[in-house]
Amino acid sequence: MTYTLEAFCNDAKQILATTPGPAGRKAVCEALEKLLKDEAFLAAYCGPDAKPGIETVYRDPDLGFNVLVHAYANGKSGPPHDHGDSWAVYGQAVGHTVMSTWRRLDDCSTEGRAKLEKDQTYQLDPGMAGIFEPKDIHSIVIADNCRFVRVTGTDLGTIETLVFNPEEGSVKPGNRL
Repeated sequence: MTYTLEAFCNDAKQILATTPGPAGRKAVCEALEKLLKDEAFLAAYCGPDAKPGIETVYRDPDLGFNVLVHAYANGKSGPPHDHGDSWAVYGQAVGHTVMSTWRRLDDCSTEGRAKLEKDQTYQLDPGMAGIFEPKDIHSIVIADNCRFVRVTGTDLGTIETLVFNPEEGSVKPGNRL
């Protein structure tokens, strides 16, 4: 049975409207894993002809969540960052992405300074999805020829997010990738 992007977006909207918080995001994560099994969706949005970069394929007019498709021919890595007050669900379509979570060790009292420690690292393979809650610090390493879907609680370009440099012990507002 097919599970379309439209069906996923409708399900996500219903889930988030009736079950806000971590339980709702977990249900969205499970629905995203279902979408990642749909061959028609994968061919249309995550196939070899996918538009390179990041494309917003859905923005909910009522709840504000976004569905984005990321397509990269060449691998890349991003520094540790958060998504501010938003959450994100990442779902792997093609290739793999290595995700690391980070723990902030300082008390946040010195502006521009932050001490981080890498907490755990895991790999998302095709069909797998994972959740980052608001303020979760994470970094990603994207493999060559990688495609993934990211659902965010809001348009991340409209809120403050933080980017960390563990080697320098610094933090600043900014863009992740």
